[in-house]
Order: sequence, then C-alpha cells, then structure tokens
Amino acid sequence: MGRLTGGDPSLLRRINSTVVLHALRAADAPTLTDLVQVTGLSRPTVEGVVEGLIEAGLVAEAAAGEGARRQGRPARRFRFRTEAGHLLGIEIGPHRIAALLSDLSGRVLDSAQRPVAEAAPAEERLERVRAVVADLLRRSGVPRSALRAVGVAGPGIVEADGTVRLSTALPGWTGLRLGERLRRSFRCPVLVENDANAAAVAEHWQGAATGSDDIVFVLAGLSPGAGSLIGGRLHRGFGGAAGEIGALHLLGREATPEKLLSTTGTPLHPLDEAQVAAVFAAAREGAAQAREAVDRFLQRLVHDVAALVLALDPELVVIGGWAAGLDGVLEPLRGELARYCLRPPQVVLSQLGEAAIATGALRLALDHVEGELFAVEGAVTSRQ
Repeated sequence: MGRLTGGDPSLLRRINSTVVLHALRAADAPTLTDLVQVTGLSRPTVEGVVEGLIEAGLVAEAAAGEGARRQGRPARRFRFRTEAGHLLGIEIGPHRIAALLSDLSGRVLDSAQRPVAEAAPAEERLERVRAVVADLLRRSGVPRSALRAVGVAGPGIVEADGTVRLSTALPGWTGLRLGERLRRSFRCPVLVENDANAAAVAEHWQGAATGSDDIVFVLAGLSPGAGSLIGGRLHRGFGGAAGEIGALHLLGREATPEKLLSTTGTPLHPLDEAQVAAVFAAAREGAAQAREAVDRFLQRLVHDVAALVLALDPELVVIGGWAAGLDGVLEPLRGELARYCLRPPQVVLSQLGEAAIATGALRLALDHVEGELFAVEGAVTSRQ
C-alpha cells in the first residue's frame, strides 16, 4: 500500500485498522511481529490498532496452543473473533422458508426450514419467515442484536432498495417492499436479491463454480430463471431483471409450459411440480406421449439457456432447481448448446442443490459485512 501523507488522521486510523484486521482474519493466530511483517506498518501502530480492535470486540488474544509456539516466553498471539457477530441467509420460496445462521467467517452454525403453502398470501409468508428466524435464533442461543446483516432471496425482479417489482410465483409479492418490511424485524442491514442470482453467488462461493468467474446458473423450473457472474461479479442488469429467460417464449408466441408438458393435448392444470414429476416418471416408464412432452420441455429449456450463453459467453453453466434432479437433463443441454453456441460452455449440475438459494443469501450478507470491516477502498471512498 502506498505511503499516505497529510490527510485526515481518522481516515488513516481507519485504513490501518482495516489492514490489520484483514491480516488477522487471514492468519492463524499471528503475533505482533507477524502482523508488522504482513502489513508493513510500524510496531507501535500495530499495537495500537490491535488494542483498539480488542476494545471493539473484534479481536481477542489467542488461547494457549493456538498458532505456532516458540521456546521460552511465548509471544502474545491474536485472532479475529468470528463469534463477534452473526449472519442470516433466508430463502423465501413458493413451498418453503429456509434460513441459515453463520458466524462472521460464513461458517454455518445452524439451519431451519418450514413448509408454506404455494397459495399463501404475502402476510402469511412473511409471518412464516419471522417464525423460522425466531426458532433458529432461540435454538442457537443467538440474540437478535448479534446479527450484523441478513440476506434474503426469493423469486421475482428485485429493485436495489429491496422492493419486488414483479413476481408471478408468489401471491401478493409484486410491489411488496420486502426489504423495508423485513428491516422492521432486524436491527441490521437487510439485503434482498432474486433467487437465481443468489444461487449463482452460492455456487461460485462453495459449489460447482468455485473455479470459474464467468458463469450462468439456471434455476430450472416451470418458468426458468438465471443468474450470472461476469468476471466474478454478479450481473443484475439496470433494473434487476437480467436472466429472466422464462419470458423468452413470449417473443415467438410459442407454447406455454402447460401445453408443452401436456400428454393429452389439453393444457396441464394445475401446473405444479407434482404434475410435472408425474409426466417425467411416465416418460421414464416408456409412455410415448410423456416422452414427447419431456422432449418439448427440455428443448424449451435448451433454447432459453442458449440465448443467455450466446449473449454472455460463460465458461460454465450450472443447472439447479428441481429440474436438475430429473433424469436426462445434462446430455440434451450439452448436445444442443454445441449446435447453437459458437463456443459451447461446460454444463454441470448444482453441487448445493436446494441449499443454493439460502447459501447465496448468506454470502450476500457476508459480503456486506466484509465490505464494512475489510475493504480499504470503502474506507477511502466514504471520505471522498
């Protein structure tokens, strides 16, 4: 880091604190000497910063046995207190509410989930969210005041302030000021994101896409959605609507999913996962009309994914959602993408499965806290 001259002393203290805290988090119980070597700061500066971080509750002296030990009088060692705060990642879905609780390192400590009716109105769904969180915190012994950030993900186009601009999957969800409503329940920032976007973040963090920075995650369902990372950064689009590939069939006035998956010529009603699973099961048993319906459904999915691949040229496409569990999804996708795309990407199944959305929401909360605690750039920008 370049030498700073003049300027605001409080800004310099903030930058020094950020640099030392980052070094502490990355190391295994370092000594003051270790921190001086890593940060390039003077020993008096490091000592002062560490004492300040201890007073703030973010750092503690490491217990005996942590880190390497030397003969003679042992040097004091320190550690970042991952237990100094907690994070929540919440999935609000058509059929369930799920939540993950972690410490400040992102390590999941506990989880909870409850079913919810697909037809449940918005108020009932929000009440179920509160009940799941209350149960999780009570069981874990974590006070609500210990939460540093909450990530929330669900279906729909989400604006920057957490308002759901459009959602066809959840009754009463369109126009809901979800972020504002949930902030009343927490004394910390609440970050709201689309479910496919959150799942893309999760797969990049802990799943099938950890080694790739240009990816598309397809949340494959009756109306598929997609989240994408470009250069390792989530691409939301101007208004948060990037990746809404489920609407592509409207461009050509093609058949709706109800007609695609029908085995009788009559639109499939009600169109739900149980009905679709029955069609796929019949196809596996050899029913000709069911096989044709499955082929139509997969062809639509291929076209939707191909459009996004042609636009973004990702290295990797990850297939998630309930359709990822259906037999024969990958090979048709790979074969057809090879036909349509100039440079076919790798195509793999999600490694996180149904945990992807809540995990991504948790990562968003962790990103927010890391931005507050560890980003030197944020400290400089905030004072400009």
